[in-house]
Amino acid sequence: MYSIRIERIFSAAHAMLINGEPETLHGHDWRVRVTLDSPTLDADGMVCDFHELEASLDLVLAPFLNANLNETPPFDSVNPTAENVAGHVAAKLQPDLPASVVSITVAVTEAPGCEACCRLERG
Repeated sequence: MYSIRIERIFSAAHAMLINGEPETLHGHDWRVRVTLDSPTLDADGMVCDFHELEASLDLVLAPFLNANLNETPPFDSVNPTAENVAGHVAAKLQPDLPASVVSITVAVTEAPGCEACCRLERG
């Protein structure tokens, strides 16, 4: 199995609901890592072109840059947890991945040592 991984960091604020109670609005430098797994390589010897994957991730993250996630879809109606951010990013990226990619894992870190992951598998 071959894997590639890219990473981006963006700044954004959020206030999660915990046990039905809202936290105080606070900010993070969110670290987003995307890993693609494929049993084969393409004709160029790659899982996927890094630059294409980076461009796709940048488009997904663009609405969140320096934003209040609670005011930014889909997190204006979904609790803006690291888990939900990871799931959103994975779901947005998955449809446009090369056919050979069998899984995508998105890991989101909002604070050192605290990481949430979402892994989506195909077929």
